[in-house]
Amino acid sequence: MALNTLSPISAQQFPKKKATPPEIKVSNNNTSAYLFTYFTGNKKEEEQIRFAISNDGYNFRALNDNNAVISSEKISETGGVRDPHILRGADGKTFYMVVTDMVSAKGWDSNRAMVLLKSKDLVNWTSSIVNIQKKFPGNEDLLRVWAPQTIYDAKAKKYMIYWSMQNGKNPDIIYYAYANATFTDLESAPKQLFFSPTNGACIDGDIIFKDGEYHLFFKTEGQGAGIKIATSDKLTEGYVLSDTYVQQTKEAVEGASVFKLNNTDEYILMYDVYMKGKYQFTKTKDLEHFTIIDQEVTMNFHPRHGTVLPITAEEAARLEIKWGNSEDIIRSANAKEIKKINTKIDVENKSVYFSVKPNTNLKAFNPSFITYPGIQVQPNTPQNFSSGPVQYTISIKGQTSQTWTVYAAENHNAILGGLYADPDIMYSEKTKKFYIYPTSDGFDGWSGTYFKAFSSSDLVCWKDEGVILDLNKDVSWANRNAWAPCITEKKIGNSYKYYYYFCAAQKIGVAVSDNPTGPFVDSGKALIDKRPAGAKGGQEIDPDVFTDPQTGKNYLYWGNSYLACAELNDDMISIKEETIKIMTPDKSFREGVTVFYRNGTYYFLWSEDDTRSENYKVRYGFSNSPLGPIEIPEKNLVIAKDKEAGILGTGHNSVIQVPGKDEWYIVYHRFNYPKGNTMGESAGYNREVCIDKMEFNTDGSIKPTIPTHKGIKPVKL
Repeated sequence: MALNTLSPISAQQFPKKKATPPEIKVSNNNTSAYLFTYFTGNKKEEEQIRFAISNDGYNFRALNDNNAVISSEKISETGGVRDPHILRGADGKTFYMVVTDMVSAKGWDSNRAMVLLKSKDLVNWTSSIVNIQKKFPGNEDLLRVWAPQTIYDAKAKKYMIYWSMQNGKNPDIIYYAYANATFTDLESAPKQLFFSPTNGACIDGDIIFKDGEYHLFFKTEGQGAGIKIATSDKLTEGYVLSDTYVQQTKEAVEGASVFKLNNTDEYILMYDVYMKGKYQFTKTKDLEHFTIIDQEVTMNFHPRHGTVLPITAEEAARLEIKWGNSEDIIRSANAKEIKKINTKIDVENKSVYFSVKPNTNLKAFNPSFITYPGIQVQPNTPQNFSSGPVQYTISIKGQTSQTWTVYAAENHNAILGGLYADPDIMYSEKTKKFYIYPTSDGFDGWSGTYFKAFSSSDLVCWKDEGVILDLNKDVSWANRNAWAPCITEKKIGNSYKYYYYFCAAQKIGVAVSDNPTGPFVDSGKALIDKRPAGAKGGQEIDPDVFTDPQTGKNYLYWGNSYLACAELNDDMISIKEETIKIMTPDKSFREGVTVFYRNGTYYFLWSEDDTRSENYKVRYGFSNSPLGPIEIPEKNLVIAKDKEAGILGTGHNSVIQVPGKDEWYIVYHRFNYPKGNTMGESAGYNREVCIDKMEFNTDGSIKPTIPTHKGIKPVKL
């Protein structure tokens, strides 16, 4: 089968028509749940079919502890499979699945086959391999067979399989062929279904029938990359391109898949944001306009290129009986009061500890465990956790019931409800509120690109104020590594200005706003973009802005492996170059300086060690001038890990004084609890923000702060 290359087709060449809906006689299944089938990564052990289920299409839980439900070794030529697509048959009770037969470690141009699978119950599957190169002549230069999918052709009364292939130096094109009656082979040679008239290649096709038309979602490659749609009134021909990208992100995406929500007229378009290791979910009614719903979606796994199938309660129960377990039900607790990233589970002793948000009523608290058909959790009403743990019994049909001990306690640390680091804190005279400005964390290699702000009236309850600066949208001179911001408030006449200093691409910029929550406008260039004279090594990062209460002068401090300082000009967006000074305190200095003034003394705090180390800690020195020299006390530890409490990597802090009081607090980040101690170096970009009280001795020296889970009590202004 030689490649058949056609000339590019314009949309005007095909008039739009409406097709008659396919006469697919599917019994009334009363679908009420969803099955998500996916794989997880590019290692051979990750290139396996996995299942997850959901009650609502938004919140998915992995089955079988996120392990494979079908062995790739048993069904494939290569030992690995990817890109699973699942379909309910026209009879309503038979299921079909097709997957790419491929191990990526052997190369992206290494596979020639797909695997066809069939099941009557979603649990037991038969399979067969179709090697395109071996089966069909004329494919000597075939390089790859990718992402097969299946749809029922009511006119032909057959199952059509469609996928992308690349032959030689030609671009990837989407082909189709019909499966035989037993769904074990292709009955005819592949034919071209669609190619991209505006891009070099097209892959990852997904066809949805709606309003009399077949909508083909696919990924373009070559000149530009993303998800586009072509439509036709016929399943196998005449697709007209709508030359618009429909993904709602600037990141690289692939594996688009659409499914209809049960009992609604709404659809979900989801796709793999593969360079960021995440999925994006969008909602639509017309398959033309898409709204991001990521904030509504939860998953306890990280899928790659998968598909979702609506299923019945009976089918969901069958899956849970086969692959469900009590541990996952315990982990599924979704009460809004629970700090999801701080739940600690002891599987061996069957106990779980929920850290709950401030002001939770522990005398009547319900963890709200997610259950599926075939599962019962008792008790299922609010319980009194104020005097101790509560016993819960989980019963899964066909399995022995298990009892778990469940604890719940109000802990104020961590404070922001997500992964954040490098916090800078400010009290605003304009709003009479506190604000925290952190690094957005949880991205591999500190690769975040946006900044958020959080507000509070009491240092305990914090409100997410949203993104205040996005490098990709708001900054022209850098688009990566959004790190370690700081801010200052200035009253000018009767109004206020906010000067926000931030790191991007290992440079320091400044943005300005009229409000502490933005929007902030970047100055248009980096403020600090080169190493100061006298500094050896290090990076131009981690700014701190300080106004000397004695003189009113404004200073910017920065540096990694060195500490530099310069006086800011009155415009606050430029420095007096002649004032740049190196003032590194000692060899313990790594980064993250913060400066404050108390009782005639200037305090300099900094972080020692590496943020990926559990021994990351804060030390200090003091001076009688904002320009040093810095004197270092013999005992100068401010805060360090408490390994017994599971608190590790405590560093990169800022300090806040309660207005009008000699009451001080240290704001810092730590490794995420409880996962941090198992994550290795990646704990260094999965951090969370905490607050504890800072106290001083009578001679002005700082007492070591013990980091806590409990945190602080609400502050009264």
